[in-house]
Amino acid sequence: MGALVAGFLTGLSLIIAIGAQNAYVLRMGLSRSYVALIVGLCAASDVALIAVGIGGLGSVIRSAPAVLQIFRWVGVAYLSYFAFTSFRRALHPGVLLPTETNSVSRASVVSTTLALTFLNPHVYLDTVLLLGSIGNQYGHLRWFFGLGAAIASVAWFSSLGFGARLASRFMSRSTTWRVLDIVIGVIMALVALKLATTRLTS
Repeated sequence: MGALVAGFLTGLSLIIAIGAQNAYVLRMGLSRSYVALIVGLCAASDVALIAVGIGGLGSVIRSAPAVLQIFRWVGVAYLSYFAFTSFRRALHPGVLLPTETNSVSRASVVSTTLALTFLNPHVYLDTVLLLGSIGNQYGHLRWFFGLGAAIASVAWFSSLGFGARLASRFMSRSTTWRVLDIVIGVIMALVALKLATTRLTS
């Protein structure tokens, strides 16, 4: 039980930081677009990364710094583009009405969710290396640590995605969407800047 709780708290402490992935989940949750799909993809991706970290894949990533560099610059480019589109949306904000349907395609949602998840090299440093290293200190109980971290991930993304619907009544105001897109654009830009300037080490 101690390993399970430690994994839950450690995983939660890493995942709740405001970042590109969380900002996207929040926006789509507010717009009520493919929420279950997005939450499922984010949670499943985290669980998979936690599993490979606990399983020892961290040593492979340590030995391939060039791979992280590739992910770094592709991620910087993608996040910069996402920030640009967010600022552009803020110039002409829309509103959310209960009778409206969203035109975003399922393929676009899947590709964006996976890109924001896997094109950030810090996800490998935090989830695979850090959680993997801490979890393996628990010896034969390491999988309970990993289970706790996985539960934290599922709980967080579910709360963020489905909980956002509670604020949907404010989405009928264009000003709300303008502020939201500006905030998301700033977050994406800051994450891109951090990726471009931070030294990627394990």
